[in-house]
Amino acid sequence: MLERPIPIVPTLRGKTVVNLFFEPSTRTSTSFAIAAKRLSCDVVNFSRVASSVQKGETLLDTTRNIEAMRVDGVIIRHSCPGAARFLAKRINAFVINAGDGAHEHPTQALLDAFTLLQKIKTLEKKKILILGDIAHSRVARSDIWIFKKLGAEVSVCGPPTLIPPYIEEEMKVKVYFDLDKALPGMDVINVLRLQLERQKRGVFPSLREYRRFYCLTEERLKKAKKDVIIMHPGPLNRGIEIHPDVADGKRSVILHQVRAGVAVRMAILFLLAGGKIEKEKRE
Repeated sequence: MLERPIPIVPTLRGKTVVNLFFEPSTRTSTSFAIAAKRLSCDVVNFSRVASSVQKGETLLDTTRNIEAMRVDGVIIRHSCPGAARFLAKRINAFVINAGDGAHEHPTQALLDAFTLLQKIKTLEKKKILILGDIAHSRVARSDIWIFKKLGAEVSVCGPPTLIPPYIEEEMKVKVYFDLDKALPGMDVINVLRLQLERQKRGVFPSLREYRRFYCLTEERLKKAKKDVIIMHPGPLNRGIEIHPDVADGKRSVILHQVRAGVAVRMAILFLLAGGKIEKEKRE
C-alpha cells in the first residue's frame, strides 16, 4: 500500500489512538502517527510536559481519563519496565508497547526482522551480531527473542560493563568482548546506541576509549563477510558507535528499517483495532 501514489485507505476510519510518550522519541512516535493516518485512524499526540502528569497525576489516572474520551488504543513509551503490561491489564483500550525502560521494544524487533526477511528471505542459521550497549538496550532484548525464534544464531559484543551477566546462560547467546574476533562470519551486524541517559555511573573510561574498541568502521568491516548487512535502530551517534561511511554505505539498511517501521506498525494497528482480512486473501 505504501507504494501507491496516494498511500491512504479508509480501513480504520472512526478509530482513535493516543501516542502516550513519556520519553523522547522521533522515529517511533512519528512512525506510529504516520501508520495510523495511512489507515485513516485519528491520532492524538500526548505531551508529558504539557500534561497533568506535571501536577502529580498518576500514569493510570492519566490513561483512564484519556480512555474515557472514547479512545480505541494507547501507544505507550515509558521509562518504567512493565508500564505497557500494567496498563493493558487495567484499561479496555488496546495497548501497544513502544518501549518500556531498558526492558523491551517489540515493534522495533518486528520491523528489524521484517527488514532482514526482505533482504535475505530467511534467518535460519544466519549469524547475527548485536553490538554496543546491551545492558541498557530494550531493542537488544526484543531482537534477541525474535531473531532466535526465526532460527538465527545470535551473538552480542560490547565492553564487559555493558553486557548483562545473565545473558549468555538465560538468553542463549554467545558473548564477545573483542569486536575484531566477533566480526568474522557474521551475516548481520546490528549496532546499538550508547544509552548514556540510562547509565547510572561511568561504565567505561571515555567515549574516545569506546570508539577505539567498538566503533564499527570500514576498516573493521574488512573482517566480516563482504555482503554483511548493517542495521541500527537509531538515533545514530556518528563516529562513536558507527562510522558515517558505514552508516551511509551500500551495506546499510538503516533507512529501510525506518520505512519498514511504518508498514509493520500499520499491520499491528490494523489487527488490534479490529481490521478484518478477507478469507480468500488470507488463504
